[in-house]
Amino acid sequence: QVNLVESGGRLVQPGGSLNLSCTDACGQSISRLAVGWFRGIERDFVAGISRSGGSFSVSDSAKGRFTISRDNVENIVYLQMNNLRPEDTGTYYCAAHVEHYYAPVVPRDYDYWGQGTLVTVSS
Repeated sequence: QVNLVESGGRLVQPGGSLNLSCTDACGQSISRLAVGWFRGIERDFVAGISRSGGSFSVSDSAKGRFTISRDNVENIVYLQMNNLRPEDTGTYYCAAHVEHYYAPVVPRDYDYWGQGTLVTVSS
């Protein structure tokens, strides 16, 4: 069982930066799992990273502003968010995919989800 937990969300002004984190709440390794970040009730794809971290993808709206990375020693996946815009506001969820090496972009392909962390971009 994987118990994902996100952190790092808060209120930030437009143009600001945040670094979200995702790990397993019980300390179990997530290094064998591809991980994705999604936003909102509709689980819009934001970014995904392969098991080793060697391959990643970012949505068009986030490209050039957001970076996904992972530290498999520390067992954390990060989403670095720069130049934030009001439309980036929402609850950000990390999710883990078991079967394949690469991170899918479709939320239904993920096996485990965290509870989310709220990001609010407002002046």
